[in-house]
Amino acid sequence: MDDLLSYRDQFPILGQSVYLINHSLGAMPARTAERLREYGETWATRGIRAWEEGWWEMPVTTGNKLAQLMGAPRGSVVMHQNVSVCQSLILSCFDLRGRRNRIVYESLNFPSVKYVYEQHAQRAGAEIVEVPSDDGISIDTDRMIEAIDERTLLVPISHVIFRSAAIQDVAAIVEKAHRVGAMVVLDVYQSVGTLPFSLTDLQVDFATGGSVKWLCGGPGAGFLYVRPDLVEQFSPAATGWAAHRHPFAFAETMDYAPDHHRYLTGTPAVPALYAAESGYDLLNEIGLPRIRAKSQRQTSRLIDLADARGWRINSPRDPQRRGGSVIIDLPEGAAIVRELAHRNILVDYRPGAGIRLGPHYYNTDDELEIVVDEIDQIIASGSWQVHATSH
Repeated sequence: MDDLLSYRDQFPILGQSVYLINHSLGAMPARTAERLREYGETWATRGIRAWEEGWWEMPVTTGNKLAQLMGAPRGSVVMHQNVSVCQSLILSCFDLRGRRNRIVYESLNFPSVKYVYEQHAQRAGAEIVEVPSDDGISIDTDRMIEAIDERTLLVPISHVIFRSAAIQDVAAIVEKAHRVGAMVVLDVYQSVGTLPFSLTDLQVDFATGGSVKWLCGGPGAGFLYVRPDLVEQFSPAATGWAAHRHPFAFAETMDYAPDHHRYLTGTPAVPALYAAESGYDLLNEIGLPRIRAKSQRQTSRLIDLADARGWRINSPRDPQRRGGSVIIDLPEGAAIVRELAHRNILVDYRPGAGIRLGPHYYNTDDELEIVVDEIDQIIASGSWQVHATSH
């Protein structure tokens, strides 16, 4: 018996489709609509008073719910719009023009993160070192460690690689980085909500992520973690009045807050924070170890089903090294995904990777069978060609 299916009726879209795209956009909890109505009611009835009645502190109070999911102390996570904003804010803490200005990351890093570092490096004359992948699925940890040296300033890496769901050995990378005086920025976008971990135990310096995927929190709610002992060491150049020690004093010059508020910027995006919290609450209620156990079982089942058909798998086979999704590499994968969507089966495709399937705690085992059987039928019948020319 799968007791996590008791949560299934809390996600409206599951009654309309086979939803295996949680690695891209998690299903919306029904509670989210109620929370957004509450936001509207609060604005309508409390007006300006809402700021002092909770709105102003939501970047921190909402972050506390995420901190619980990531093994981080209360107050160490603050909310922003997205990961690109968070990574840019981190970079604004450093001078990239000095001798220690090397940035090391994996070739399989998420493109948006790479864009941020590439553009900052070009403008400041910093050096980017991109560690290649031998198989297009994972990064050799020893090669990653070897690339980090005494000139390395930052190591911004993915916890779980988006193209393959491969889990990186973060602890080993952090150990080497700290040994030579570098700092690690961990992108947990593809791990938080499906993989138990502790930012405190990993000892990363910074972490970023967002709510769109496994957190079921929707768009517009990114987040930034700063290791507590580092908080007062930096003064971000990307800043705003919410980072001021006394924001409502409207002082003429910047005086940074002494705590994690100093890593905020301007006025918070309150509606997105209302929308995000329901997904976090459910995950904290269930507990990530239970979610992880089901995820490992279901992704292993997907691999077995694909193997039985001779399909290529672009994800680690070891469940201990695999995140929450499975990538199947098939010819005409993009067209197959479009045809599945016409059948109300929602997955996605990434170039150079394949068809990504991401079951979450509310998915049934039958849905795994359905999606694989439908792909089989689409390939056999050639029906993917019907809609291929219209896109």
